[in-house]
Amino acid sequence: MTPAAASTTAAPPADSTDTLDKTTLASFTADPVHGKQIFAQCQACHSAEPGKNMIGPSLAGVIGRKAGSIAGFAYSNANKNSGITWTPEKLFQYLEKPQRVVPGTKMTFPGLPKGQDRADVIAYLKNPT
Repeated sequence: MTPAAASTTAAPPADSTDTLDKTTLASFTADPVHGKQIFAQCQACHSAEPGKNMIGPSLAGVIGRKAGSIAGFAYSNANKNSGITWTPEKLFQYLEKPQRVVPGTKMTFPGLPKGQDRADVIAYLKNPT
């Protein structure tokens, strides 16, 4: 696939949770302690503290939140118009390769290829301590 073709690839539907590696969140026993360690990669841009937006929005309370909905944060149009609600399963898909799930997102992070790491980060985000 050429780079031009890659940029025009359609995102999976908002209600899809299919991953490239064919795993599901339910396939893993999540470890929030390890998730906090993995989340350290995210802390350059994101906080898990409520109301603390950085380069990226705060991820406190992200589960169950509509994409692009924190007032005052400058989301990409792609994110705001994605129709996504961040369920644990959708986050699992997104964290694998963000640009696949929301083409045009401003988030440049390439993703977490290991399903266990994604499951662990989600477990941490459910109750960041």
